[in-house]
Amino acid sequence: MLNLIIHFFEIALENIELSIIILDVLLAAIIVFRGRKQTSSIWAWLLVLLFLPVVGFFLYLFLGRGISNTRLFDLKMQNRIGNLEEMRLQQEEVAAGKIPQARTGKVDVSSLVYMLTANEKALYANEATLEIFTDGRAKFDALIQDIRKSKHHIHFQYYIFRMDNLGKEIYQELLKAQKRGVKVRMLLDAWGSNDVKKRHFKELTNLGGRVVFFFPLFLPWINPRLNYRNHRKIVVIDGEVGYTGGFNVGDEYLGKKKKFGYWRDNHLRMTGEGVYSLQNRFIMDWNSQHINEIKRPENYFPPIQKKGDTHLQVITSGPDSEEEQIKMTYLKMINLAKEEILIQTPYYIPDESIHQALKLALISGVKVRMQIPNKPDHPFVYWATYSFAAELLSYGAEIETYEKGFIHAKTMIIDAGIASVGSANIDNRSFQLDFEVNTIIYEEKFAKKLRNAFFQDSRDSKRLTQELYNNRKLFIRFKESLARLISPLL
Repeated sequence: MLNLIIHFFEIALENIELSIIILDVLLAAIIVFRGRKQTSSIWAWLLVLLFLPVVGFFLYLFLGRGISNTRLFDLKMQNRIGNLEEMRLQQEEVAAGKIPQARTGKVDVSSLVYMLTANEKALYANEATLEIFTDGRAKFDALIQDIRKSKHHIHFQYYIFRMDNLGKEIYQELLKAQKRGVKVRMLLDAWGSNDVKKRHFKELTNLGGRVVFFFPLFLPWINPRLNYRNHRKIVVIDGEVGYTGGFNVGDEYLGKKKKFGYWRDNHLRMTGEGVYSLQNRFIMDWNSQHINEIKRPENYFPPIQKKGDTHLQVITSGPDSEEEQIKMTYLKMINLAKEEILIQTPYYIPDESIHQALKLALISGVKVRMQIPNKPDHPFVYWATYSFAAELLSYGAEIETYEKGFIHAKTMIIDAGIASVGSANIDNRSFQLDFEVNTIIYEEKFAKKLRNAFFQDSRDSKRLTQELYNNRKLFIRFKESLARLISPLL
C-alpha cells in the first residue's frame, strides 16, 4: 500500500507541469466563455495565467470571479422598500412623454431623465435641498450636529472607517445617540475598514447598536469576494437628512496625513425627497448581508416636512447588475455637452467607450478640462491615470494636476447646467467591481457653484502641457507602460 502511494506521488510530480498547464487551460476557458467581462479584462487575466501559472490561478480565485445578485439582494424584499408606487407612477409618466422640467440652462436633460427613470429605476426628486462640502472638517462638523439632533435612527455607511482621532470623535457621537434611544446601524466595508474590528464597537453593540461588515474577511486579507467592495458613503438620519459623496472617515480626510496634505473632496448634505433614495439604498445594502432585519421599513420613510426646489436623481451601480448604470450616465452626460465638460477624478482609467466619448467631444469643439492628483495613493493607478489623461492632450484637452494636496473629488459638470457628485471614479473598478452611488443634479445654480469651486481649484493646480509630458523621464515612461498593460485589472 505504501509503495502505491509513493508511486502515485512520483507520477504526480513527474506530470506537475502538465497538470498546471491543464488547470490553466481550463481556467482560461472559464474566463473566456463563462465570465461576464470586457475583452480587455479577459486578455489581462489570460496574460496573468500565462506568466504566473500557479499564482495567477489563486489571483483569479480571489480577485477575478463574478458574483451573483440573487445571493446579495432579496428581490422580494426590494419591492417592499421605499416609494415603489411613486416610482411606478413616475415611470408611466416618463414613458408617456411627461418629463419633469428642470432648471438646467441650455442643457436638454429629457433623454437623461428618461434613461434613469424608465430603465435604471432612479426616483426623480424635485423638492430636495442640497449643500456642498469641499472641506473635510466642515463636512464632519455638519454631520456631528445632525447626529446630535437625531431622534429615531442613524444609518451610517462608509467604505473606510478608521478608529483614529476623527473616527473616535464620530464614534462617540454615535454612542451618545444610541444611549438616548436612537437606533444606530453601521455598515462598513470589510476591506476598506480592515483597520477596525467588531471589538472596537463593543460599547455601541452592548447598548443595542448594530455594526455589520460588508463581505467580511473570513481570514485576514483572504476573501473570495475580495475584489468586490462597497465603496458607497451614505448617512441617513431619521429619514430626513442624508449625506453622500467622497469623504470617508479618517484623519487623512481632514488633511492631517503628511503623505497627502490637504484633502480636496466633494460631499453633499441632502434633505427632501432625495433622502428616500439614499435610505432605500442603505436598507438594501444592510439587508443584503443576509440579515433582512429591516422588514417593515415604513418608519424609515417619514413624510417630508421641509421641501426644497432642487431637482436630482440618486443612482447606484454594482457588480450585482449587468448594467453599468453610472458608466452609462457618465457617457450620456458627455454626449449631452455642447460647450464644456469639467471633470475632477483621482483615478482616470477609462474603458474605451468613455475615452472615445471624450475624444469625440473634443474634436467636436467641446472644451474638456480635467483635474487629477499630482501624487499617487496607489502607484499603478496613478501612472495609468497620468497616461490616459495625457493622451487627451493631443485632442485639445486641458489637464491639470492638483498641487495643494490630494484631490479625491469625483465630479462631472456639463455646460454649467447639470452635475454629478458621488463615490464613483472614472475607472473599470467603479464601473464593474465596486458598489457605488452618485447624485445627478439638475440645477443650473448648483452646477455653477460646483463650477466656481472647480476653477478655484485651478488656482492650486499645475497645467500639464504636451511639452512637459513629452519630456518625462524614461523610468516614468516604463511605469506608465506597465500600468496601462494591467489597467483592466486595477
